[in-house]
Amino acid sequence: MRFLWVSLPLKLLYLCGGMIGLAEALSISNPALRGHLNRHFQAACQRSSYTLPMNTTDNKSPAQLIVHPAWILPIIPREKVLTDVSLVVREGRIAELLPTEDALQMDATDHLSLPHSVLMPGLVNSHGHSPMTLLRGVADDAPLQSWLQEHIWPLEAAFVSEQFVHDGTDLALAELLLGGTTTLSDMYFFPEITAQRIEAAGLRAQLVFPIIDVATAWARDSDSCIDKGLALRDHYRDHELIEVGFGIHATYSVTESTLKKVAILTHELDAAMQIHLHETPAEVEAALKAHGERPLDLVNRMGLLGPRSQCVHMTTLSDKDIASLADSNSHVVHCPRSNMKLASGICPVHRLHQAGINVALGTDGAASNNRLSMLAELQTAALLAKLESSDASALPAAAALEMATMGGARALGMEADIGSLEVGKSADMIALDLSGLSTQPLNHILSQIVYATSGAELTHSWVGGRCLVNDGQLLTLDAKEIRSRASLWPARFKASEISQ
Repeated sequence: MRFLWVSLPLKLLYLCGGMIGLAEALSISNPALRGHLNRHFQAACQRSSYTLPMNTTDNKSPAQLIVHPAWILPIIPREKVLTDVSLVVREGRIAELLPTEDALQMDATDHLSLPHSVLMPGLVNSHGHSPMTLLRGVADDAPLQSWLQEHIWPLEAAFVSEQFVHDGTDLALAELLLGGTTTLSDMYFFPEITAQRIEAAGLRAQLVFPIIDVATAWARDSDSCIDKGLALRDHYRDHELIEVGFGIHATYSVTESTLKKVAILTHELDAAMQIHLHETPAEVEAALKAHGERPLDLVNRMGLLGPRSQCVHMTTLSDKDIASLADSNSHVVHCPRSNMKLASGICPVHRLHQAGINVALGTDGAASNNRLSMLAELQTAALLAKLESSDASALPAAAALEMATMGGARALGMEADIGSLEVGKSADMIALDLSGLSTQPLNHILSQIVYATSGAELTHSWVGGRCLVNDGQLLTLDAKEIRSRASLWPARFKASEISQ
């Protein structure tokens, strides 16, 4: 059906699309076809010269919020920075981008002036283990397997509980919000507790319930993990902000029958699947020695690669591996700081991008990072890509920002709703104050955000138009209480002697 819009004059397309959308302009009533045509139309507009979209909602009643920043970084189109432009929010969605002089004349419940700030999409942390903030610093300077087997797993066996998950998740959410994250993907035990805390804090999330073939405090085996996870998915089936998918720990911690079962369920339910994969060369070598097959090949053979698949780490990749990812339209989640700290390896982001593979960013858990700062993560990713590829032009600032926003949105299957500041999308956005000395002078806004920020520049954060951080203060979480509860855990760990 693409010929329907190709033949229309571009001026008419802009007018129709800005006001009511192409499908509406053509009087097409079928919902599926309407959506299909409008998506193609929007892509065509993005390839054309950029003009401010017009209002798509009822503007008779006062707007919920109008933000007047110094700059707007919409992400789409790439590298575009808007000045003298304001953003209008109605019913939790971006209703309009228009000249500030016009926006100042509009009725709104709240007009917010941010003369030193850039307004941009909220960051998407595509992989983490939120409760592990309580394990921050307990086992540093160790390689992955000894870190896991000698420190983390024994501590988790002794201490993971609903209270552990509650306290650790709250600490993580506070840190994530103050660092610019508005959407997170999380994999950990007792995900129902994590979900409750996320819901209370107001962030957007993909929860992938952990699947592992050993007994834990949460579940006795992989079948129990799946049963509990499916109940959680059913509970949040129609939730506006929380989605639930499958989180396979790794190919070495589950059986082939478990992989097959998850493959069947993810296909039947059209559910997301996230897995730690090719995290280290040793993982790949062990799989080849034991089974004569690389972990990615096993996952592919089980039918687990596809557009809803999120492969985390991916530091050890052959050309064949990259081809498999590209052919299946799978996503890669890059966790550069965690991989560097554990000496796990380097994800070849430049090669993946050249192959057309979507790459998102994640912090991993605070036990192996030790921060949950997505600004730090995208800066590290940009620098590391240049070193890994010996190409200073690899992963430029605009591409790094896209990984932390639209890249994450695509990986989580949320690109229609978040990841960019476009009319009709959810008002998930953040404001960064660029007036500090470390970001002066402002020669290049994108460059300053990626290479010069410290992570302390965030002043405001919204999810679905709801303000969660105002002037640097958390509105839905009690920082004093969170700090108090977190401070009790180190003494418990030390008393056990496990962390020594």
